[in-house]
Amino acid sequence: MKDPYDVLGVARTASADELQKAYRKLAKKYHPDLNPGDKAAEEKFKEIAGANDLLADPDKRKRFDAGEIDASGAEKPPRQYYRDYQAAGQDDRYSGMGGFADFETGDDAFAEMFRPARRQQANRRGEDLYYRLAVELADTIKGATRRLTMPAGGALDVKIPAGLTEGQTIRLKGKGEPGHGTGGPGDALIEIEVLPDPRFVREGDDLIYELPISLSEAVLGGKVNVPTPTGAVAMSIPKGSNTGSTLRLKGKGAPKRGGGAGDELVRLKIVLPRTPDPDLEAFVANWEKGKQHNPREETRS
Repeated sequence: MKDPYDVLGVARTASADELQKAYRKLAKKYHPDLNPGDKAAEEKFKEIAGANDLLADPDKRKRFDAGEIDASGAEKPPRQYYRDYQAAGQDDRYSGMGGFADFETGDDAFAEMFRPARRQQANRRGEDLYYRLAVELADTIKGATRRLTMPAGGALDVKIPAGLTEGQTIRLKGKGEPGHGTGGPGDALIEIEVLPDPRFVREGDDLIYELPISLSEAVLGGKVNVPTPTGAVAMSIPKGSNTGSTLRLKGKGAPKRGGGAGDELVRLKIVLPRTPDPDLEAFVANWEKGKQHNPREETRS
């Protein structure tokens, strides 16, 4: 496997923030949801996710840097001790907990100590697996189900509940590594990354949206369609609106923990035509009241 630092394009001295920024940039570019049907992008995303899973975990990163595990997270062969000779066909009493088999017989204190340890080893719970899933802002507002492509292959369908925020973790019971003996499987722990939405800025439970309006709409008012995470809605622009005026769409923001939802705050921005209009210029030139109006006077305290 490739070196995870090379996969993310960062130096070995990169900070946790630098790693996260590099991962997010690549994840947005190669995420399967943003590249439907592109197998090369899907494979690249798996590689990126695998590298991030390893380096985002401080313990795994430390062990990788020390040469204790490889790029897949698998243990590298350690130096051999006495019990390790079993791997070369020697006495199997020294394999795993079997290396202490001599102490498990009898009624002395050593036997009492090692018998429970062996039972625990034989029936231990599976390891938890850690992933990161990038989702759209709209998914966190209305809820969704998204498929997580795992670095080792396979996929998990993850239900995104409405109201989820950046950095929160979803636990999928029993979707981790299988256990041993009577030990159950571990869990899959999925950290949520919310992708930026070019339309909205989230402020607490509210969403901010900047709406461009024409000069005619600002002066005369009118109805326009405004996007929300759950679909466009019609909104009335009052007569005499200004850039910076804020209108409120109740309940169109993010779900609140105690019930209900925040609002979408629509900030107006007057935009003139790109192409100069001689009629408009002539009207303004002859508009005496317009020349007398000084908006800077109104803003002085």
